[in-house]
Amino acid sequence: MSEAVRVENLRRAFGSTVAVADASWSAAAGAITCVLGPNGAGKTTVMECLGGLQRPDDGRARVLGTDPWRAPAAHRARVGVMLQDGGLPQSATPRRLLTHLSRLVAGPTRTAELMERLDLDGRAGRPIRRLSGGEKQRVALVAALLHRPEVALLDEPSAGLDPHARREVWRLLRQVADDGAAVVVTTHSFDEAERIGDRVVILHRGRVAADAPTAELAQGTGLEARYFALTEEQA
Repeated sequence: MSEAVRVENLRRAFGSTVAVADASWSAAAGAITCVLGPNGAGKTTVMECLGGLQRPDDGRARVLGTDPWRAPAAHRARVGVMLQDGGLPQSATPRRLLTHLSRLVAGPTRTAELMERLDLDGRAGRPIRRLSGGEKQRVALVAALLHRPEVALLDEPSAGLDPHARREVWRLLRQVADDGAAVVVTTHSFDEAERIGDRVVILHRGRVAADAPTAELAQGTGLEARYFALTEEQA
C-alpha cells in the first residue's frame, strides 16, 4: 500500500505548552490508521496540521505528498476533514448544507447514499442547532466523505454515537478504506482502535509511544494492556 500521509518530527507548541513533540508516523492508502490517546495527547493538533488549519513549529506534515499549510484548492478537494468541533452552521439544515457542499464538488457525490446510510433523512429538514450531538457528528461525517476523498482525516468520528450508529460508522469507514482511501481516525477508545484499525499510532503527551499494525500491538494481552504498559514506561 502506498503512503498517503506522513508526519515527520512534527512539533507544535502553544506558549510553554508542547502539544506535539517530535512525532513521526505515516498512514497508507487503502487502510484505517487509528491515532489513539487520551484527551490532551496531541491528536487534534496533529489532525489540524494535516488538514492545513495549523502550521507546525518544526518538522513536516505531508498529505498526498503536499504541505497542507500551503496546499492549493486542487489538493484540498482530494482530502476530507472532520474536526472534533464540526464547525457546522447552526441555522442551516443538513439538507441545505450538504446540497450546497455537493454543488462545490466537480463530479458526482455520494450525499444521498450517506444520508440514508447514517439515518439522517428524517432529520434533514431540521436546523442543525436542534440536532443531537450524535446527529451533528453524522452530518459532519457526511460532509467529510461526500466527495469520495483520497484521504479522510476524521477526529473522533464516533464520539457521542449510540452503539448501532457507531457500528454503522465503522462499517462505512472500512468501505471507504477498502475503496482505496487513506482513513485516519483519532480515538480514545481501545475497542474502536482494535476493531477497525489496520494500524495504530499511540500518542502520549505529544509523543509517539508506539506505531505498528494493530494485530501486532494487541497480540497477547490486548491493546488496552499494551497501551498502559507503553505509556507507564514513559511516565
